[in-house]
Amino acid sequence: MFQRVLYLLKTYLLTMLFFIIAKVAFMLYNSSQAFSAGDILAVLWHGLSLDFSTALYIISVPFLVCAASIWLGGIKALRILLRAYYLLIAVAITLAFVADTSLYEFWLFKLDSSCLQYLETPTEAMASVSLGYIVVRIIVIVVVSALIWWAYTHPRFSITRGTHRITESIVALFCIPLIIIGIRGGLGESTTNIGQVYFSQNQFLNHSSVNPVFNFIDSFDKADAEYSFMSNEACNKMMSELYNTQSINCDTLLNTLHPNIIIILLEGCGGEFTEIGGRTDITPNLNKLAKEGIYFTNCYGNTWRTDRGTVCALSGYPSFPTLSVMKIPAKSRSLPNIARTLQEERGYHTSYIYGGDINFTNMRSYLISGGFEHLTWMKDYTAEEQKTAQWGVRDDITFKTLYQMATTTESPFLIGFSTLSSHSPWDVPIHHFDDEVINSFYYLDQCIGDFIQKLRKSEAWKNTLVVMLPDHGIPHNGLDETTSLLNHIPMIWVGGAVKAPRKIEQVCNQTDLPATLLGQLGVPHDDFSFSRDVLSATYTHPFATHTFDNGFSMVDSASFVSYDFVSNKVIAEEGKKNEQLLTMGKAILQAASNDLKGR
Repeated sequence: MFQRVLYLLKTYLLTMLFFIIAKVAFMLYNSSQAFSAGDILAVLWHGLSLDFSTALYIISVPFLVCAASIWLGGIKALRILLRAYYLLIAVAITLAFVADTSLYEFWLFKLDSSCLQYLETPTEAMASVSLGYIVVRIIVIVVVSALIWWAYTHPRFSITRGTHRITESIVALFCIPLIIIGIRGGLGESTTNIGQVYFSQNQFLNHSSVNPVFNFIDSFDKADAEYSFMSNEACNKMMSELYNTQSINCDTLLNTLHPNIIIILLEGCGGEFTEIGGRTDITPNLNKLAKEGIYFTNCYGNTWRTDRGTVCALSGYPSFPTLSVMKIPAKSRSLPNIARTLQEERGYHTSYIYGGDINFTNMRSYLISGGFEHLTWMKDYTAEEQKTAQWGVRDDITFKTLYQMATTTESPFLIGFSTLSSHSPWDVPIHHFDDEVINSFYYLDQCIGDFIQKLRKSEAWKNTLVVMLPDHGIPHNGLDETTSLLNHIPMIWVGGAVKAPRKIEQVCNQTDLPATLLGQLGVPHDDFSFSRDVLSATYTHPFATHTFDNGFSMVDSASFVSYDFVSNKVIAEEGKKNEQLLTMGKAILQAASNDLKGR
């Protein structure tokens, strides 16, 4: 029995060593986040509890093999089982840590089950990186997996039949509840959870403490939209005050009730790249158009991903911390949509343009169900054009398609358009800035300027409204969910249909576009229950809400607060209305959760 205990202890300590090495590698790889040697030690110390629990999960099968060998001895089947199991574990551990380390620079959260939805379309999921990037990681996975497997299987464990089988079996039985208690994290009411390793105001250090294997498995239980913070009566009362779907005594911004409409979702173009963030050199055309048109100076994105932001902008439907509504056809196809409303109420002809794979994240289903009659996507372009960018067709090419549609489509029309070049790997055909991220947004801005200049000279300009807003912001140069600038986005309306330049300074959300736009056209929008007409006399509670992975933030004209569900605490705040904003944010999540569940 002593030999078996030593073997299990060696396996357990080896697993812990793998976790420690991987965490240090994670921090060093993502070293753009500042930290000290003391921070590394703090991360390792505070992360031990999750590592202990995860390591116990992993040795459970070797434990069962050892227990069986007390009676069966070293039969071949047990040896094969053990070696195959270690190979599986070696690959799983390596995949988890390599994926977690690599994806963190893009997502700023730990590996979880949400990554699986992007594997349905692997070509698009990998479009953010180069072939070399992928090859290097495959080599790392193969080499590290082989090393871990070798460490687990050498020296070879000699499985022999027990000499005191009854006694050894009783000891093994007593070990089972100890292992279960260890995995559970003790006998208290609170079981092992991610939040227990959070120790710092620096989210990078907290995230570094989290074991990605545990986080990935644990996230399957949380990949839902079940939020309950108060009675439904209290929630509904608060929502009725915050969200009024009527448009009354609207400030009229347009010179027609029947404009042709173009809605452009600007990939990742958060305010940090515009004058909002103090930059006048990256997006000079957008900054100029903001002065010439209607500029919503305090608009905030609802979410952090394109699939979620598209639903927010076109359907006025809120986002969730752990799931994508676009990926739920049963719900996404029943959502209201600007396209369907204009199609049914005003007979608009509707089209959508996207230079990438329109099947990615269920986008095709959502757009068609939402009322877009004609879709133009990557496969509608030549083979050469499809290769102009990692994600598909480059923006300058798709903007030409947009111009052609805008000048030839029968009126009235609505054209939706998602840009894509301002996305990693930032492969654009110009080099104006050394920073490749900033350079890609400069390129996007040049495409916008060229398009507007050409459209302005056409006959179509006179009766056209062009609405431009980002689908989300992106983390860059240290921005993360602890700052409101990350989600502060420009929303700009330009075109011949605009009556006069205006600044709208009310705090609002992406989701407020449908109600605000339809209100200007005199079209009812009661079915957009989470969208507010910013220009209506009923808009008396200006605020914006935003969700990120396992958290949400709220902002109004005086305060900002960001809340993390993992640690169940505020991770950033400014101003004095934070408690009120937190309650409002929780009510919105609860109401959206109830709506998603059909309650």
